[in-house]
Amino acid sequence: MVSAISSNDDFYTADAKANGKETRDTEQKLRSIINNLKKFQDVKQCQKYIEERSKNDRLVMIVSGQFGQEIVPSIHKLRQVISIYVYCFDKIKAVVTELGELITRIKADHKIHKIVEEPLCINIFTTGGTSATGVNGQFIFSQILIDCLLRLKTTTADKKELIDHCKQQYQGNTAELSNLREFREDYSPENALWWYTRESFFYKTLNAALRNQNIHIIFLFRGFISDIYRQLEANQADNTLRVYRSQMMSSDELETLRQSCDQFISINSLFSTSTDKKQALSFVNSCDVGDNLESVLFQIDANPTLVTSKPFADVSAYSEFTDESEVLFMLGS
Repeated sequence: MVSAISSNDDFYTADAKANGKETRDTEQKLRSIINNLKKFQDVKQCQKYIEERSKNDRLVMIVSGQFGQEIVPSIHKLRQVISIYVYCFDKIKAVVTELGELITRIKADHKIHKIVEEPLCINIFTTGGTSATGVNGQFIFSQILIDCLLRLKTTTADKKELIDHCKQQYQGNTAELSNLREFREDYSPENALWWYTRESFFYKTLNAALRNQNIHIIFLFRGFISDIYRQLEANQADNTLRVYRSQMMSSDELETLRQSCDQFISINSLFSTSTDKKQALSFVNSCDVGDNLESVLFQIDANPTLVTSKPFADVSAYSEFTDESEVLFMLGS
């Protein structure tokens, strides 16, 4: 039998032939990294599920034995598949026999994948009147939406609805339900950045909503987005910063950027970068470059004197990971 765990746009597939308490404990630990769990016993059904996923989805497989021999050759080159554990192909990350070792390896790899493998969602405003990703109206709409979110007041009912939504999404996930209880009881505007940088439902749900432009969920997050904005604004850099961002991109995505020189580009999410070039390179060097993929390192000179409404700041002091030299740019930068 094969199982798949998924969280929003990340899909993880795991071989789960064993039954009993050990398997249930393993599934809980996997779900603490990526939430949803889907099981397969049929090779063709599993392959069909993978092939039907959007190319923006990201999937990791955990397979063994005959199932791996049958399915891996068929799905190995798919863009959606970023890692495979246990078998012997180029994307294989590890062959493990201890469940604890497997969980530890997946957790470490996922931390890197979420930085460099998540699709870079952008809008491009061209002087010719048409955006490379649609009409220029998309660019303008995204900027107006952010401005409206920051102006609208939030209510306790919104927070309750958001928590109820997340409870439903993470039903049975003991780790995330514990995080939700902590969030409900202890959240304050002063720790908004800490919650965003933390590996929990908050980051996963907000980023997925922004990538998919799920307006309803974004609307429920508006108060927390405002809190992040105010923290970034209060800690806005005083001097120009040179920062770096690693990213895996398709050849088409990279070509779109190359064709967009001297145009306006906005990011439809909070944009994480690092002042440490070596660290940024280490992230992208840890990933496998598949067919039609490019390893990209962005070098950005961010000048605070040019910032009017989208602040950026070094958030190391507020982050759960204080050693990552992270500079975070506001949504819509």
